[in-house]
Amino acid sequence: MMLWNDKPYHSLDYELKKRFGEKVYRLSLNGGMTCPNRDGTIGTGGCIFCSAGGSGDFAADPALSVSAQLRDARMRLQNKRPVRRYIAYFQAYTNTYAPVPRLRSLFTEAISHPEVVLLSIATRPDCLGPEVVSLLAELNQIKPVWVELGLQTIHEDTASFIRRGYPLSTFEDAVHRLRACGIEVITHMILCLPGEDRERMLASIRYLNAVEIQGIKLQLLHILKGTDLAAFYGQHPFPVPTLEQYTDLVLSCVECLRPDMVIHRLTGDGPGDQLIAPLWTRSKRHVLNTIHQAFRARDTWQGRYYQPPA
Repeated sequence: MMLWNDKPYHSLDYELKKRFGEKVYRLSLNGGMTCPNRDGTIGTGGCIFCSAGGSGDFAADPALSVSAQLRDARMRLQNKRPVRRYIAYFQAYTNTYAPVPRLRSLFTEAISHPEVVLLSIATRPDCLGPEVVSLLAELNQIKPVWVELGLQTIHEDTASFIRRGYPLSTFEDAVHRLRACGIEVITHMILCLPGEDRERMLASIRYLNAVEIQGIKLQLLHILKGTDLAAFYGQHPFPVPTLEQYTDLVLSCVECLRPDMVIHRLTGDGPGDQLIAPLWTRSKRHVLNTIHQAFRARDTWQGRYYQPPA
């Protein structure tokens, strides 16, 4: 059995080592932006599951310059392990939701750092106007640019429930325009949203497998304190998966994906002091170890392990 960096799938870790010849670490940055789903353009409450940090609970202080955020994040990593190359990751809220001159300043400051090898930008597909895409295409000529789009589900009824605020066609249009500029696209999907059974989740996976995206992030739904989802869960408790159920679901999802799809994440971890459920997700290392052990134990994976070219 041949594993890719000891993982039976096309992992982000392997992809980065293949491209850059060594391990690359992601530094989470905060551009101080908000979201059209919060400022009244689309809505005011954000997505139903979104915390006050806008999915950037572990990102840096937006009061600091990008250079200062990079410096502080690098120092924290250097205290743990020797690191030489980084991804500048704009994570919190919607990171193309600002005037283009401001975006140019923020992104150029990040991509110009000599130890940053890649710029990754998390945003919404409805916040990628022509001028923004043109800027990203320009930056992509300097160093690689990845755009991370939060799709979460292909099902419009679920999208309405979670207050996503845009139809699937908007996602498709954004992917088409980004790929026309040579920009790589990573898509976020949330597993175990209320009302989504196994077949609906796998339908989203099969759809994404056929779209021209280059990477995927799988995220288990976290119920966090202070969110509208937490209020809904308190009034209408819905089942959350056990670790064993989630592990089996992840294996089925990955099994559906084409071998060249880079899998950036198999799970996630919300802030421990905000987490209501599932509580077993507090130990991310244990969750990942359980998933990887299950990969190795599943006989049907013997022929699915990704083989690097000879």
